[in-house]
Amino acid sequence: EQAGHFWHINYPVVGEPGRYVEIATTRPETLLGDSALAVNPDDERYTDLVGKEVELPLTDRTIPIIADPYVDKEFGTGVVKITPAHDPNDFEVGKRHNLPEINILNDDATINNLGGKYAGMDRYEARKAMVADLDALGLLVRVEDHTHNVGTHDRCKTTVEPMIKAAVVR
Repeated sequence: EQAGHFWHINYPVVGEPGRYVEIATTRPETLLGDSALAVNPDDERYTDLVGKEVELPLTDRTIPIIADPYVDKEFGTGVVKITPAHDPNDFEVGKRHNLPEINILNDDATINNLGGKYAGMDRYEARKAMVADLDALGLLVRVEDHTHNVGTHDRCKTTVEPMIKAAVVR
């Protein structure tokens, strides 16, 4: 376990000015590879959103809101950003919903050419820049302290970034 943060970020709902879906993430830099937002199908707070789309912050893409039982209604905001190329659980959700796998990291943990203006930045440098940009756009809701599991290399103790090697865009 490692001390970190939960960044709460608003994703604007397409066609509904002023309406947002709030997510909480420990890895805001991976939002560049998001393929969907997911809610639990039994969570009444979000049933009206299923099938709609949100604007993916800091990009020119929109992504769908899907329902999947993987989402824990009681954890975070009850909405999960789905990034199939960078999380094994999201990969499984992505397979169930036929979502694209968008790998936004190079092998050296820099943002690849799919990362727009963040391309070439180290993941932590990109995180800092993206959080500042989200804040400037009014999409950063708050930042909370959060302890979470982080994979590290046995010998050098650097953070291991999950990524689907064959993925670019499926």
